[in-house]
Amino acid sequence: MPVRRPLGDWLRERGSGLMFLALVIGAGAGLGAIAFRWLIKWATLVLSGHADYSATPGAGHPWLPGWGSWFLLLAPVVAGLVYGPLVQRFASEARGHGVPEVMYAVSERGGRIKPQVSLVKTLASALCIGGGGSVGREGPIVQIGSALGSTFGQWVKLPERRLRVLVACGAAGGIAATFNAPLAGPFFAMELILQSFTIESFGAVVLASVMASVVGRAVMGNEAFLSLPAFHLHSPAEFGLFAVLGVLIGASGVLFSKVLYLVEDVCDWLWRGPEWLRPAVGGLLLGGLLLVLPQMYGVGYPVLADAITGNYAIGFLLLLMVGKMIATSLTIGIGGSGGVFAPSLFVGAMGGTAFGLAAHALLPGIVASPGAYGLIGMGAAFAGAARAPITGVIVLFEITDQYSVILPMMLAVVVATLVSRTLSKSTVYTTKLRRRGIDLEASHLRGSLPDSTVASVMEELPRTLPADTRLREAADTLAASGHDVLPVVDSSGQYQGCVTARAVAEELGKNERVSDTVGQLAELPDTVSSETKLVDALEVLVGAEGSGVPVLTADETELVGWIRHQTLLSSMRTAAHAS
Repeated sequence: MPVRRPLGDWLRERGSGLMFLALVIGAGAGLGAIAFRWLIKWATLVLSGHADYSATPGAGHPWLPGWGSWFLLLAPVVAGLVYGPLVQRFASEARGHGVPEVMYAVSERGGRIKPQVSLVKTLASALCIGGGGSVGREGPIVQIGSALGSTFGQWVKLPERRLRVLVACGAAGGIAATFNAPLAGPFFAMELILQSFTIESFGAVVLASVMASVVGRAVMGNEAFLSLPAFHLHSPAEFGLFAVLGVLIGASGVLFSKVLYLVEDVCDWLWRGPEWLRPAVGGLLLGGLLLVLPQMYGVGYPVLADAITGNYAIGFLLLLMVGKMIATSLTIGIGGSGGVFAPSLFVGAMGGTAFGLAAHALLPGIVASPGAYGLIGMGAAFAGAARAPITGVIVLFEITDQYSVILPMMLAVVVATLVSRTLSKSTVYTTKLRRRGIDLEASHLRGSLPDSTVASVMEELPRTLPADTRLREAADTLAASGHDVLPVVDSSGQYQGCVTARAVAEELGKNERVSDTVGQLAELPDTVSSETKLVDALEVLVGAEGSGVPVLTADETELVGWIRHQTLLSSMRTAAHAS
């Protein structure tokens, strides 16, 4: 009779167990997204008197007759007085835009997130957005879903490898349900949260996304997230304009990230009081901005839709674009809780539509739909800020249901991503972690490698080959050495490069005249010195012809050792056991 495995072992060890957990987390993330949107609606209704104040900017609060729009000065303050102490007391991770904290938890903490983060983030972000905070819903819902996945995974004692996947499942489910975007959820999770791709993890996040979408659609319907008129390309010549748009809006996405952290630095420098009071006091500044530009209240999707459908002039579009950068940065800087994905879409929509209107005025025979440029600008701005081109293309297609602009969207997003890489090392998400001294890109590449130099692990230098060594003799030396590559030196002992056994064998096997000495076959691999970090040495080894490379002194003038793939693997195993 087959041995029955305990339920816990099945969940922890079997692929089918992980898929079951993904479905559970997807359903939970879907319910969380529904609850979160409901809380935002009611918080907005209580604090502004409207279900979405940005749909009627400048209106008065119906519960406060005679106040007019002056209630906007106090709405962020009241919200801050509630969520500020809540965040400070129970989960400081709930402050800010959320996604960096999830990325850090997956990369550096094995997917472990405090259980209370889900509840605190839900309440804090709903109050912040409902009180006029000019932030998005995606950061909070990613953190909420991820915390749910982490909590459940820790409860069933999943190993870290699978716990990370379950965190990504929560993120994917949250995105899928809140935006009705079942395709965007998995790619967001893979591209930004896990930053890797395996069949098992992709299958799990897809199942979570599907389940969350089913739950979300059962309650919120199956309409596209943004209802926009159909856009079509008028001329193939527009592709050149879309490339220019990618450059400009990609740079705007980078600018948005820079402004965000600049304003946050200024707020940190100015504030000297207790952190729990910071959102309320800073709320006075935010309220003052809302009095001047009430379109910045909350997420602002109605304003975004009005812009793309052509209801605003170029000057006002640019004002809204700059205003959103400042309003979002101020909301985060004063300690607010919310995402930056929706604001980046807003920035792109304003800038893109302004570009489209200008292009239409100059080239009316080529540009027929200025709104299409706003739609494509949304994806380009997100690509410039977050450097996630796949997610940018897919999520914009899903939330707008505009397949007709998919080709120019792909072009603009790729151009914007390249511009972003040129202008900045970090994204709007990774900058927050880099400022704490955490480099996720290096950490992901390093894996389990210790953060030390080659000098700590290098081996003794194998026998060198003089440059004038005959090929037959070199072949014998290589065979006896146990290495498939050896360093080559000249008559004075100066390093000339390396020669591989394969290169020697190929030359000896040719029918035509062969090279006489190894000096003619020597190639210079990328340099590794004794001071090189192990993670950088790994990159050199991956691109090297043989299984090892020589190690030079720090001034790269003298051979001092040798490093092999096996050496780094041993270092990784040692580090893993030590941890």
